[in-house]
Amino acid sequence: MNKKLLCAALLGGLSLVQIAGAQEFDDRWYLTGAAGFNIQDNDRGTRNAPFGALGFGKMVNPNWSFDVELNYQNPKFDANQDLLWSQYGISFDARRHFAAEGRAWNPYVLMGLGYQREEIEFDAFPNPASPGQWEEGGVAAKVGVGLQGDVGRVKLRTELAYRASTAIDNSDAALALDDPPPERNDGPDWFGDVLASVGVVVPLGPEPAAPVGPAPVAPSCADKDDDGDGVNNCDDKCPGSQAGQAIGPDGCPVPVTIDLRGVNFDFDKSTLRPDAIAILNEAVQILQRYPQLRVEVAGHTDLCGTDAYNQSLSERRARAVYDYLTSNGIGADRLAGPTGYGESRPLENTPQTLPECKNERNRRTELNVQNQ
Repeated sequence: MNKKLLCAALLGGLSLVQIAGAQEFDDRWYLTGAAGFNIQDNDRGTRNAPFGALGFGKMVNPNWSFDVELNYQNPKFDANQDLLWSQYGISFDARRHFAAEGRAWNPYVLMGLGYQREEIEFDAFPNPASPGQWEEGGVAAKVGVGLQGDVGRVKLRTELAYRASTAIDNSDAALALDDPPPERNDGPDWFGDVLASVGVVVPLGPEPAAPVGPAPVAPSCADKDDDGDGVNNCDDKCPGSQAGQAIGPDGCPVPVTIDLRGVNFDFDKSTLRPDAIAILNEAVQILQRYPQLRVEVAGHTDLCGTDAYNQSLSERRARAVYDYLTSNGIGADRLAGPTGYGESRPLENTPQTLPECKNERNRRTELNVQNQ
């Protein structure tokens, strides 16, 4: 056997496989072994023979595998079965697997290229150097189909392939004999053999573990909002907010006032003016749209007059708004008050002397949201 040639071929196949990057599949190296029957080309003048093969390979992606395989067979001449006819070679095989989830056996197609060599004895009797021997070899191409199935740790392959090989004489040994050698391969320049085999695939190393993702991270306070107010627990300074409350960025309720701007009163009056009715109707619609809201009806005055008088006047103004809301379908259970604040909460501080104290903005009513 040409050992240098086989070693070079093995190293070449190894380098090709190394090019394939690691994939998310069973990419372990594996060993292969196969036994089968070689149906010889009739032009060889030899008998069909069993053959064996050993190799190694790996899956280079979920659908393709690459193998390097050595084979050997020893067919016999039809005419003289005592003479040696040894065949051996190497093949670089690519298999395209058609795997489906949950299927035990999956088909594949095979394509291979390699080198086959023959060592052939011939009878040159009565020459004392008989039997003589010549060697020949050449490129071999292979195509085929097969099935591969899982049987526990190992896999099984059943395969049918066709191998075509050239026959190039590499030896002049026969020509050195005195008598002419038997007829050489002067016919076909290549031969076609059929190979039927059953083999095993033995993965090396432990089974690949399932991908391990990052360990689950326990939710932090920044990921939680126990009271559902839209502010995470880390920033919430007032846990336990109630639905409907107006919440600030710190999670605490903030005062909310529905300013009935435009619901103002004439000086020293508590009667609703016509221009205030449209504004109060809008307030009624808001309260009907948000039935969870509870509000305080608050009345205010300007800074003219005594504190006592302004207190009474603010209460009458609050009562006017309160009565309008209840008469338009807003339940009294949603209204606090009416409450008069007199002149204690002015929007604008003005002198308490006429006419500067007559500030219409201070003569107002407000709805202060209570559920906060």
